[in-house]
Amino acid sequence: MKRLLLLSLAILFTATTYAQYDYEASIDFPFGKPNPEAPEQIKDFEAMIGECHCKSTTRNQDGTWSEAEDIIWRWKYIMNGMAIQDETLKADKSHSGSIRQFIADSSKWYVHWYSSKTPTTVLPTWEGKKTDNGTIVLYKDQKAPNGMEGFFRLTFYDIRKSGYKWIGEWVDKSETVVFPTWKIDCKK
Repeated sequence: MKRLLLLSLAILFTATTYAQYDYEASIDFPFGKPNPEAPEQIKDFEAMIGECHCKSTTRNQDGTWSEAEDIIWRWKYIMNGMAIQDETLKADKSHSGSIRQFIADSSKWYVHWYSSKTPTTVLPTWEGKKTDNGTIVLYKDQKAPNGMEGFFRLTFYDIRKSGYKWIGEWVDKSETVVFPTWKIDCKK
């Protein structure tokens, strides 16, 4: 009887312990799954989950655009499906990524970015949300080189299961002055 009780407790403990990880990456779901207890906005990035092959282009100092660089942009659910992590893998062996958490109290996404090229003790943070037209727009305060107040705005658009587009732009506070500096086009 004692042995049966111990076996039952072990099975219960094992089932309870691993159940807390039901939404993590697995053989069946290599990029994890959204946790049904997460805010519904966890699905805002759903079409991006997985791996995309992308072309990244940045603006040169002279105002022209650089040659497109091939990158892999990988997305997955983390923290048992309560947040999203993405990472970019580049041919020049530099890498970057973000941790994305939706905070229901503010109804916003908070995106903490990191990079192997620019390690830092404090991660820059963008905040924003999905708009009515289906784009995801994020902002971080940033002055222009001339000192004008503004934001660095990140926009995900043309979001489909087959891919998406992304643009990074400096905008003034009224968003009437727009200066794109980085573009990425991704295909699954």
